[in-house]
Amino acid sequence: MKRYCFDTSGISNPLENMPIDIHGSLWELLLEFFEAGYVAVTTEIFEEMILLPDGIGERIKMAKDHLVLEVGEPIWRWQDYIDNSNRMQDTYHDFISEFTGGSSKTICLNDLSIVALAKTLNLPLVNMESFVPELSPNKRRIPNICKYDGVLPLTFNEFLRKEGFKF
Repeated sequence: MKRYCFDTSGISNPLENMPIDIHGSLWELLLEFFEAGYVAVTTEIFEEMILLPDGIGERIKMAKDHLVLEVGEPIWRWQDYIDNSNRMQDTYHDFISEFTGGSSKTICLNDLSIVALAKTLNLPLVNMESFVPELSPNKRRIPNICKYDGVLPLTFNEFLRKEGFKF
């Protein structure tokens, strides 16, 4: 049963600060959690995650069947995901980098896809992006969209605490 959605930043940022050669047990436990099927990601996020270094990406690649919910599979409400994704693209059009000149300082379509998946599955979304104050007229990040759409954003440490992981 799925318990979380993960954005790539939910793994890549912690990996930079807690490298596998020092924190191997943490990463082994996380990968086992992924392989057990507790995490859902979109194809777009999966394609980013498999590029992670230190063998993390390779393990994620091998766990694809446990992670990726493909559109068209009868095991989940994929039409609701499409509907959420389309609605979010319309609602947040003015903040999506692909539609506003490619700025890396705002949300992109890959980010929006994982928020739409978390919304559809009613799951928390683990990510390491910072909330952008609403005073900014043209920037939004994952936590902003989560707030607007009723998705619980969690940092990596919040996820670890919620699961009771200790090292």
